[in-house]
Amino acid sequence: MAPAEILSGKIVSGQVRDRLKQQVVEMTEKFPGFRPGLAILQVGNRDDSNLYINMKLKAAAEIGISANHIKLPNTATEADVLKCIASLNADPAVHGFIVQLPLDSNKPINTEKITNAVAPEKDVDGLSSINAGKLSRGDLGDCFIPCTPKGCMELIRQTGVQVAGKRAVVIGRSKIVGAPMHDLLLWNNATVTTCHSKTSTLAEEVGKADILVVAAGRAEMVKGEWIKPGAIVIDCGINHVPDSTKASGKRVVGDVAYSSAKEKASFITPVPGGVGPMTVAMLMQSTVESAQRFLEKFQPGKWSIQYNQLTLKMPVPSDIEISQSCIPKPIDQVAKEVGLFPDEVELYGQTKAKVQLSVLKRLQNQPDGKYVVVTGITPTPLGEGKSTTTVGLVQALGAHLHQNVFACVRQPSQGPTFGIKGGAAGGGYCQVVPMEEFNLHLTGDIHAITAANNLVAAAIDARMFHELTQSDQALYNRLVPSVNGVRKFSDIQIRRLQKLGINKTDPMALTKEEVNAFVRLDIDPGTITWQRVLDTNDRFLRKITIGQSITEKGFSRTAQFDITVSSEIMAVLALADGLEDMKKRFGRMVVACSKKGQPVTADDLGVTGALAVLMKDAIKPNLMQTLEGTPVFVHAGPFANIAHGNSSVLADKIALKLVGKDGFVVTEAGFGADIGMEKFFNIKCRYSGLRPHVVVLVATVRALKMHGGGPAVTAGVPLPKEYTEENLQLVAKGCSNLNKQIQNARMFGVPVVVAVNAFKTDTKAELALVVQHAKEAGAFDAVECTHWAEGGKGALALAQAVQRASQAPNNFKFLYNVELPVVDKIRLIAQQVYGAKDIELLPEAQEKVAVYTKQGFGNLPICMAKTHLSLSHDPEQKGAPTGFVLPIRDIRASVGAGFLYPLVGTMSTMPGLPTRPCFYDIDLDPVSGEVNGLF
Repeated sequence: MAPAEILSGKIVSGQVRDRLKQQVVEMTEKFPGFRPGLAILQVGNRDDSNLYINMKLKAAAEIGISANHIKLPNTATEADVLKCIASLNADPAVHGFIVQLPLDSNKPINTEKITNAVAPEKDVDGLSSINAGKLSRGDLGDCFIPCTPKGCMELIRQTGVQVAGKRAVVIGRSKIVGAPMHDLLLWNNATVTTCHSKTSTLAEEVGKADILVVAAGRAEMVKGEWIKPGAIVIDCGINHVPDSTKASGKRVVGDVAYSSAKEKASFITPVPGGVGPMTVAMLMQSTVESAQRFLEKFQPGKWSIQYNQLTLKMPVPSDIEISQSCIPKPIDQVAKEVGLFPDEVELYGQTKAKVQLSVLKRLQNQPDGKYVVVTGITPTPLGEGKSTTTVGLVQALGAHLHQNVFACVRQPSQGPTFGIKGGAAGGGYCQVVPMEEFNLHLTGDIHAITAANNLVAAAIDARMFHELTQSDQALYNRLVPSVNGVRKFSDIQIRRLQKLGINKTDPMALTKEEVNAFVRLDIDPGTITWQRVLDTNDRFLRKITIGQSITEKGFSRTAQFDITVSSEIMAVLALADGLEDMKKRFGRMVVACSKKGQPVTADDLGVTGALAVLMKDAIKPNLMQTLEGTPVFVHAGPFANIAHGNSSVLADKIALKLVGKDGFVVTEAGFGADIGMEKFFNIKCRYSGLRPHVVVLVATVRALKMHGGGPAVTAGVPLPKEYTEENLQLVAKGCSNLNKQIQNARMFGVPVVVAVNAFKTDTKAELALVVQHAKEAGAFDAVECTHWAEGGKGALALAQAVQRASQAPNNFKFLYNVELPVVDKIRLIAQQVYGAKDIELLPEAQEKVAVYTKQGFGNLPICMAKTHLSLSHDPEQKGAPTGFVLPIRDIRASVGAGFLYPLVGTMSTMPGLPTRPCFYDIDLDPVSGEVNGLF
């Protein structure tokens, strides 16, 4: 018979590499910025290991794989190696990961423990027990196969001979070649016999083989005469034998006597140049396969999510009973379900986590989902269920319609939680859970804001004190101290010099006049707008005197505490689109004016960098979940009167990327549509660049009866009978407010869906009347909702209406151009949104318009601070009043956040505690550690 055809590993591996190179190109075209990643971990510095690693690195570079060689010294301990492996396991940029063997360490290391520590999904060498077990079980599509057997199989396929039904003999039983080769042939339907050096009838067994794979590690052990005529021979051996004709005195041979074997076989691999090149090629192939699996598993917008099934009870239990009866999914599971990588998530226990902003860069080419804002008609003091509706809507979209959906909500202040309002996690069967975590400290963001805010406040008073008690030179010596005989300006001080027009960087080069300008902020105490804050309702801090200690040398002044969520730092957090933007906004915050009328900023105080450090974790959105297991971002909680009352831009942006183009992000705007929604559009959307698809307007029969002339609704007091008995006349009359708020939403060019949040005292006729009025007023749709009692199921009709509305024409537009004069912008909001005839600026407000325009702040958006209990400035005026003149008492600036806020009437930024605060009902079970009474 003719000599065997040579199976050249060099040729076949070249073909494999070309194919892989094309696959990588296609991958990167489909997913810009993505590259398969291979990590090679080496311990020590063996020459042979270095040679093999260089071959692998070269092959990876040729194919387009990003390869990383991690080299530990030979003093590395087992713990060092395991720590490194854990880091690589968690790195989403690493798809293939091998530990180069042997481990060249002078410390004892358990090799099997090391190979088993590699994550099975990254174990492209196929050496872990899990991959070996899957291979032996026949799960070939769900495991990695060791590279040498995989290369052998590829060479066998090149022959065109069908493996199924053939007799195969494998000589060798190592974990790396022999044993997996046996399993691989077996599950390709060959009849397989494994032999080894102890097999007594080795020649006889070899003679039966249609396919022979030899990996015994003994030079030319298999003789040519043993081989069955026409067999396929795969020689995995690499052995050195003496050869005086070679310069090295030795030559490389396989485990098969090649010269005689090729006369009997139909196909045979040479040594070298046979199996060897295939091993590296198969490593590359497994790495590319792993990257493909990764992309399939973590394909943006492709969620595999497990929902929680509610067990509904009637009557509906208390909110905290419902919350504590739910067993939330581990939050790392939620993160994985929505496509977040392990290194993008920072766990805070089992039920909450922070999400790294780097996810935005990873998903920058991912299209956004649909953007939905939930708002409401003008509410009663009891609230009309916007948060509950927000949660109910996402539960319906996710758990019932199986859409990718995220809720983005504000973090509540602890002040109202312990004061009059109680919790703010939604209610009934529509809650963010665990509610006690949501309502209390969460991950400490509000505490970080408190610390940052009060640092600025301390810096203001300390700076005034030092300027009043020191000379220019003394101040300069302390602000720019000599360290080891060298003076140097900090970066923030360089910015201060540039602001002053002093283009010098040498502290010794400043003139006396320049030193004076540099060291003296010359703050006018009467212009200080920055107050200290506390996240507790404490009415006795509304006006205080500071500086009464004798150490302050008589420099006292009147000041106040505000509640933390009213701090401009909270508003900055909510509007920033990243760390750099947040830091710039901090620097621009105006805290006072100098005696010459110039604005004094946080940058002037030198505190900007410190604020950024205090807020570096707070800027990361907090991940939680609803009762039905849909994901929620809880992030930022600015006041809805003196600030814009919306959760963070960053949470919305990340959520929109995660849900994908067909998914939904549902966010909530504080107070009624005239306040929270208007600011959502004119401030939040203006800065974020995001465009909403749907407005969900929450209405209740109770609120409409109030607007129709019903008796006053007071927290803690039973509702009058007008609210518990059917009264269609009151409802119809009160729909004037509903009509106006629908008109307000449509004014911005966005479709409106009215959610009629049904209470148990509402009648079918009343609910139907509201639905009818809403549709007649121009709503895209209006539906009755029972989500409080039924969870997502009760908001199913609402979710379907939102889906349809998201496909409707959308002509979103802002109400005003920011370049308009300040007064014109205020007038537009008052007339178009509130229904006012005109505005009236009181003297203090007129003065502020002139000051802010002169200081360059006149082109900022407007954030109206008025009562949420009426469309007008008078909380007693219900319905849709017209013809009134809106009084503007004062105007203040949040320059860092980026808006001016006119004050309409009087309001406190530090709430007080009622006669019977909520904390009377809050307690801790000392045995279980459970919170009781929080609602």
